[in-house]
Amino acid sequence: MKLLAIDAALGAFACVLLDGERVLAERRVEANQALEGGLGAISTLFEAGGIAPGELERIAVGIGPGSFTGLRVALSYAKALALAWRLPLVGVSSFDVLEDGATQLPRLAVVEGRPGVISARLRSLAGERRASGEIAATLTALLPQRLAEPLALAGATAGVAALLAERGQPVLSLPPVPSPILALARLACGMPAAASPHALVADYGEAPAAKVPTRA
Repeated sequence: MKLLAIDAALGAFACVLLDGERVLAERRVEANQALEGGLGAISTLFEAGGIAPGELERIAVGIGPGSFTGLRVALSYAKALALAWRLPLVGVSSFDVLEDGATQLPRLAVVEGRPGVISARLRSLAGERRASGEIAATLTALLPQRLAEPLALAGATAGVAALLAERGQPVLSLPPVPSPILALARLACGMPAAASPHALVADYGEAPAAKVPTRA
């Protein structure tokens, strides 16, 4: 399967062309240059990969949680290209990317938002739960009491691990995914596409840090 994957939720704007298990080309643009340089980076992918957009079979994009600005940029590009090229669009969660290949349970995947704020997903034999907000409040919501078994951690876990250690929770830090954009692309090969590009929505995790003005 020939696939273009785009992500800017987990830091830099990254894109990759994949043909089955073979990486044709990969590019990265610093997060603060994503809006201006993202489409240019995608264009150079096809030159480097030696294929044309008409050969693609689908497009994949990271839907978050993650950077508000990065998500908006990557999703806008992915939707525009999917519509223009009439290709299926697949959305991949940042949580799935961060814990790609992990099998340990219970497992906590963590995405860092604003300073001191996280979005986290807990997977265990009992199922799956999510929470977002300040680190302490999020951990309390997901782990109201200490687990007897070690908790596997993936993603932005420095602040989380320290707080869990204070609570006496044994943890196991999973190794970081070597290439998040490549993990995203490979995951997308086996996932169903959205009903339409318009149907795909961003998962910002937490609410924006803004207040609705009230009338005097």
